[in-house]
Amino acid sequence: MTETPKYLSIDIGGSSIKYGLLDHAGQLMERNKVITPQSLDPFVEKIIEIVNAYSDRIKGVAICAPGKIDPRDGRIYYGGALTFLDKLSLPEKIHQRFGQDLIVTVENDGKCAALSELWLGNLHGIENGAAIVLGTGVGGGLIIDGHLYRGSHFQAGELSFMPSYGTKNDILKNNYGIDGSAVKMVKKIAKHYEFDPNDGLKAFKKIKKGKKYANKVFNHYCYGIAELIFAIQSVIDVQRYVIGGGISAQPLVTKRIRHYLKKMVAKQATISHPEIMTARFHNDANLYGALYNLLLNVNNEL
Repeated sequence: MTETPKYLSIDIGGSSIKYGLLDHAGQLMERNKVITPQSLDPFVEKIIEIVNAYSDRIKGVAICAPGKIDPRDGRIYYGGALTFLDKLSLPEKIHQRFGQDLIVTVENDGKCAALSELWLGNLHGIENGAAIVLGTGVGGGLIIDGHLYRGSHFQAGELSFMPSYGTKNDILKNNYGIDGSAVKMVKKIAKHYEFDPNDGLKAFKKIKKGKKYANKVFNHYCYGIAELIFAIQSVIDVQRYVIGGGISAQPLVTKRIRHYLKKMVAKQATISHPEIMTARFHNDANLYGALYNLLLNVNNEL
């Protein structure tokens, strides 16, 4: 009996590298994570070390990374918070060590989130949809005609660069990467109530208890995300948006965004009201999306 092919999926984040062993059906069999090295050579060494631990068990390596990704050669541009990744081709580095027979693909993190939802999540069966990932910034991925839309320069869905509510002069200071940051929203609440700025659960306890300042900040945040969706909808007119990222585990986030968007749409007669749902996948979304990207690039894998 032929053994089911297995793949290593790697999600590169600013603070940690998550990785897991999956099969082609999306069954996650193992997962782990390490701290992300903050310079190029140690970073490449760590990726090679991770791949080496699985190299005799896998058919391919599926990578999710920040920054603009050229899917033709897997080269990373800019690298988001990890600026040292600029112009790095991980397929090239991995092939130098393990040979050309090992399949290696790389895709942007927001696009991987959309692919995970298209494959096994709440965009499955949706012709036109979008994933919005709320984290340090605002990531995104667009599904058009049932396929991931990358754009002419591979940067479609980079929602962090959209001008935000309240923008006046400087687009570099007033954009959704800053004003749509879930991390910044939590820290603002934490500073006011004097608790750990990384404690998102405590921030949501304040919100759910009806604390005035916490709700003011949270409502302003959700209104801004609803405004972002309204703007996107006026351009691409999709059926469904899924809200991902760590805070999406709180049902109140999607509920409040939906509330404000409904009010916005009701004030005019042109823009249609899309569905707003919580993404199925949270912390493991990019592992699934990276693998689906690899499978889509390999004939007869799906």
